[in-house]
Amino acid sequence: MKGPASIVSICIPSDPKQLYLMRRLVQEVSLAHGFPEKEIQRIVLAMDEACSNVIRYAYEGDPGGDIVIEAGPTEEGLCFVVIDRGRKPDPDSIQPRSLDDVQPGGLGTHFIRAVMDQVTYDTSSGPGTRLVLIKKRKSTEPEGKGG
Repeated sequence: MKGPASIVSICIPSDPKQLYLMRRLVQEVSLAHGFPEKEIQRIVLAMDEACSNVIRYAYEGDPGGDIVIEAGPTEEGLCFVVIDRGRKPDPDSIQPRSLDDVQPGGLGTHFIRAVMDQVTYDTSSGPGTRLVLIKKRKSTEPEGKGG
């Protein structure tokens, strides 16, 4: 991300009812940085899935945890960071299920990876996980020209 002054950050409880705050932040930051509406909708859904996974797996449904969401510009687009202090996952186990495996659920990580250009899980320091998601602006989407 660019300098700290350009980063927007919120902290929300690990309660699904509070995810609307994250969705609004992601929508507004993406709009401000020139992403078109259809792409913004996909980014919001990917971030919603990422935060829902934190609630489901890191906090095991406990609404008493914290989720920090940071959003800011990069040279090529936007960077979103989701930080939790919950149970650390095994990074090797965070793999999308095969699309041939037809069953309910389990496609969240597939969708996140399909929408975002880079997805990195960092479990190396302190409690919890730091998930970094990069979305590049396509060359046909000039900055400031959303639509």
